[in-house]
Amino acid sequence: MIDTLMQPFQFGFMQNAFWIIALIAPPTALLSCFLVLKGWALMGDAVSHATLPGIVLAWILGLPLIVGAFVAGMACAVATGYLSDHSRVKKDTVMGVVFSGMFGLGIVMYTSITTNEHLDHVLFGNMLGVGAQDLWVAGSIGALVTVFLVLKWKDLLLHAFDPAQAQASGLNTWILHYGLLAALSLVIVATLSSVGLILAVALLVTPGAIAFLVARSFGPMMIVSVAVCAFAMSAGTYASFFLDSAPAPTIVLILTAVFIVAFVRRMMITKRMSQIAARAAV
Repeated sequence: MIDTLMQPFQFGFMQNAFWIIALIAPPTALLSCFLVLKGWALMGDAVSHATLPGIVLAWILGLPLIVGAFVAGMACAVATGYLSDHSRVKKDTVMGVVFSGMFGLGIVMYTSITTNEHLDHVLFGNMLGVGAQDLWVAGSIGALVTVFLVLKWKDLLLHAFDPAQAQASGLNTWILHYGLLAALSLVIVATLSSVGLILAVALLVTPGAIAFLVARSFGPMMIVSVAVCAFAMSAGTYASFFLDSAPAPTIVLILTAVFIVAFVRRMMITKRMSQIAARAAV
């Protein structure tokens, strides 16, 4: 029985999968807290999809794919901000137009060239195929983003709730704004080899949403988000070994199930508090 339970840890590809979980869970979970608070959930989706043309262009030019992904992600974020600031169209609409346009461009570019790269791995990731280079890239980016978010979380929190007050307090709101966008693009690059472009949005939104339902202040919210993300990624990868399923979709399903549990719990607490308040008012 014990041998069966420990069987996934006996394979090198599973060990690498658990290593990359430890490297990308903290930055994605921490970043998801800020995206949820700022209402940037669609921004994470937009940037992840928009990196595809950059990846294809980097492959054509013989550059590292992560360089193209980062440049394209930042271009999407900057273009979205510029268009929303200089037009009457709402920001969520602009994001939808920009990311769908860039994603379509990436698909057209990919289908027009001859390559041995598998699009499925770019879109959906290949957690069981990560190597030493992927671990180094994810670890370096994850450490950089985690340190930035941990050191600047109070400034970023103030900027998220009240940008005017943040600027009046002497904070450089430009650096905070584009620093967060750069962190978003870097995290998507870090998750490229494991969960891919499409499923990365689940790691960038769901942990923060779950923590928002559970925690009452931002500090505990970050801790809960990291714990939930690490649990879901570990459990999903472990379960996928026995279910013979892809790890990334299994992780997303577990995150969704945890979100439903947290949502139902919050609804029950709210209902109970309403009943107590009604009795007290009688």
